Amino acid sequence: MPSSTIRSISITVSDDDGAAAPRRARAGRRKVVRSLGQRAVRLLARWWPILLLLPAVALLLFEASRLRTPRSPAPPVSSLGRLDPTTRLVHGVREPCLKFLSPKSIENLVFHGGSGLDALVRRIIYKSDEDDYDSYHPEANSTYLLQHAEATRFNLFTGFQTLPEREDSFKVNETVNVHCGFYSDNGGFKISDEDTRYMRGCKVVVSTCAFGGGDDLYQPIGMVNSSIGKVCYVAFWDEVTLSTQEAEGKVTGDNGMIGRWRIIVVKSLPFVDQRLNGKIPKMLTHRLFPEARYSIWVDSKYQFRRDPIGVLEALLWRTNSTFAISEHGARSNIYDEGKAIVHKHKATPEEVEVQLSQYCRDGMPDEKRLHGLKALAEASIIVRELTPLTNHFMCAWFNEVVRFTSRDQLSFPYVLWRVNMPGINMFPVCTRRDLVNSLGHTRKVKPLAQMNSDSSAA
Repeated sequence: MPSSTIRSISITVSDDDGAAAPRRARAGRRKVVRSLGQRAVRLLARWWPILLLLPAVALLLFEASRLRTPRSPAPPVSSLGRLDPTTRLVHGVREPCLKFLSPKSIENLVFHGGSGLDALVRRIIYKSDEDDYDSYHPEANSTYLLQHAEATRFNLFTGFQTLPEREDSFKVNETVNVHCGFYSDNGGFKISDEDTRYMRGCKVVVSTCAFGGGDDLYQPIGMVNSSIGKVCYVAFWDEVTLSTQEAEGKVTGDNGMIGRWRIIVVKSLPFVDQRLNGKIPKMLTHRLFPEARYSIWVDSKYQFRRDPIGVLEALLWRTNSTFAISEHGARSNIYDEGKAIVHKHKATPEEVEVQLSQYCRDGMPDEKRLHGLKALAEASIIVRELTPLTNHFMCAWFNEVVRFTSRDQLSFPYVLWRVNMPGINMFPVCTRRDLVNSLGHTRKVKPLAQMNSDSSAA
C-alpha cells in the first residue's frame, strides 16, 4: 500500500513538471524579448542622428568614386554623308540657312554673264624673275635671291616684294602689276604636264588640299546630275599625303581619280611651313586654273555637300557678287583676332605683334565693320568668280600671309580695307554650315623640315 501510493504520487508530480516547463520557457523568452526591445528603443533614442547620417555618407562616397572613375567617352556622331538642310529661327519661324534652288531649276541654269565689275581691273600682270632680272638684281641668280630673302619667307616661288611694291599692290587700276607666286621656274610647286593639261580644261573647279599627311579625303555629295560633267573636283596632295592615303587603302586609279576627286600630286613644295604651302591652292586658284571662270575652295576638314552650280547661283549670281566668304562666328575685330591667335598658340606673340604693329602704322582702323561688311572672315570656304579684280585681291592677300603670319584671317581685314573691292558677299556662319559637313582634322600634319630630314636619312 504505501509503496503504491508513493508510485502514484511520483507519477503525478512528474506530469505537473512536464506541463509547467514550456510555460516557464515561453515566459523567459518574452522577458528577454521585452528586455531587448526596451534596450533597442533606448539605443535608437540615443543614436538616431548618426543612423540618419550614415546613408547620406554612403551616398557621398559612392558619387565620389564615380567621379574618380574615368568614364568611357561616348562615340562621336559623324556628320559624314548628311544632306539635311541647316536651319535657323527667324521671327520665331524656322527657315533654311541657305535657300537653294530645286534640282530641276539648277539643271536649267545658264551661266551668269558677269557682275559688271570687271571694268575696275581689266588686266593683271604677274611679276616674274624674267621681268625683274635687269631692274632689281643685275647678277640675278638663285643663290643671290635666296640670300636676299634670308630674313623673310619670300623665296623663288613668291618673288621678293619690297615695301614700295607692297604699297603699290593695293592700288586698283585698270592694269595692275603684282607678285602672285610662281615667280621663278626654280621656285617649286611642281605639277606634272598631264595634270596641268587636265587643270587647263576646268571651267568650274571645287578644290581642296592636304599636305604632309594631312586630312582624309571626303567625297562630295548633293550634286545634281547635270553638274557632274561641268565641274572639276581637284585635291592637291604631296607625296607624303599620297603614301599616307595609299597605306589606308585609298589608291588613285589609272585616271588619277579617287571617286569624284582628281588627285594632283605636287612636288618641291616651296615652304617649310605646311600651312603656307596650303595657301597656294587656296588663294592662287587663278594661277593654277588659268581657264576657269569660277572656283569654290573647301578646307580639307569638310565634306562639300551642295551642288556647285547651285552654290554659285545662291552666293554669287543671286546677289550680283564676285566673291563670297563666311563671316567669322566668334569675333569681329582684327586686334581681338590677334589676341585669340596668340592665346591658341596659332602663332607666336612676336609674329602677331609685328603684323598688327605694321597695320596700325598703316592706319588700319580698330573697327568691327569695314566698307559696310563685317571686318573678320572665316576663310574655310571661298566662292569666287575668277576675274582680274578678284585675282588681284587674292594676290595681295597671299603676299600678306607670306610677309607676316600664315593666319589668313588676320590679314583678310587689312586687304579688304586697302583694296576696298566691291562685289563681296559675306554670308552668315549658318550658311557656311549648310554648305559642308564638318569632320575635323584627322591627323597632325608632318612638317616639311622633318620630311626632308627623313628622306635624306633614307
